[in-house]
Amino acid sequence: MQIAIVGAGINGLYLSWKLSEMGHKTTVFERKALIGNNVCSGLFSERILDFIPQSKSLIKNRINYVLIHFPRKTIRVDFQKEFFVVDHAELDRMLAKETKAKIILNRYIKKIPQGFDRVIGADGPNSIVRKTLNLPAPKYRLGILGEARPRPQGRGRASPWASYNFVETWPVKQARLGQGFIWKIPRGENVEYGILAPQRIARKALFSFLEKNNIVLKSIKAKIVPQGFSLPNNGLVTLAGDAAGLTKPWSGGGVIWQLTLADILLKNFPDFKKYKKEAFLKLKPRVFLGKTCTNIIYFLGFNLPFFLSKKNKMESDFLIRK
Repeated sequence: MQIAIVGAGINGLYLSWKLSEMGHKTTVFERKALIGNNVCSGLFSERILDFIPQSKSLIKNRINYVLIHFPRKTIRVDFQKEFFVVDHAELDRMLAKETKAKIILNRYIKKIPQGFDRVIGADGPNSIVRKTLNLPAPKYRLGILGEARPRPQGRGRASPWASYNFVETWPVKQARLGQGFIWKIPRGENVEYGILAPQRIARKALFSFLEKNNIVLKSIKAKIVPQGFSLPNNGLVTLAGDAAGLTKPWSGGGVIWQLTLADILLKNFPDFKKYKKEAFLKLKPRVFLGKTCTNIIYFLGFNLPFFLSKKNKMESDFLIRK
């Protein structure tokens, strides 16, 4: 079959790789001149190796737990599966080399491509394909991030924090329940700070935190993060990745969830209606569970922190086992 994929992000490239292996003639259209997502923390669970085994060579650090700092209590959450800190842009470029699909750069798609048997929109949170299909727009949060050099620890020695095996987060009280947090991630050589929060407060909340803690970031970047999982009831055109609005409710991360969605698409290809049915059946309940648990934890953390255990354990991607 002749397949068009709009968007050469991780989902579009992964699908093009797998569909090409299945024998389909696949063309990927990308609006940017270069491949690579540079606005992502690249914090993926070890499940990334199930989807892209080659990504093992890109690991910069390994993360085993997170400290969540509420105003009156800090809780520790250990992950059942280890997290890897990976360069997302390099991962995208690795996939671009793996795929046998034709990749056309600098091509801004304003409408659904014609002359193809199937079309997949993987064109990000502001998906043109999604808009063309008249699907409801997702809700958006703003992600902002940048890196800081670790502070020296006497005699010019660099702090070992950049290679520690845990991350830290600070839930943002100004945000609506469960909607915002600041993070700190050790990336091997540098330390990354960032925020995910509603657009109206994200920038102010992050820079207030940075000023208070005397932190200076370099190369600050930002992007919107969607939340609102939706797929069309269409036999010829469908969505994947951020275009489908599928992200983790608590962190805004989406790669493992979205690659899981991509595998459901591949399993049901070329039947997009069966894809939608299975995707909703498997993932909609997890979206609901994630939102509910996040709201409860934020409420308790800010209002009744004594109800929260100081040490906890969670399934790394789906809260409960898949």
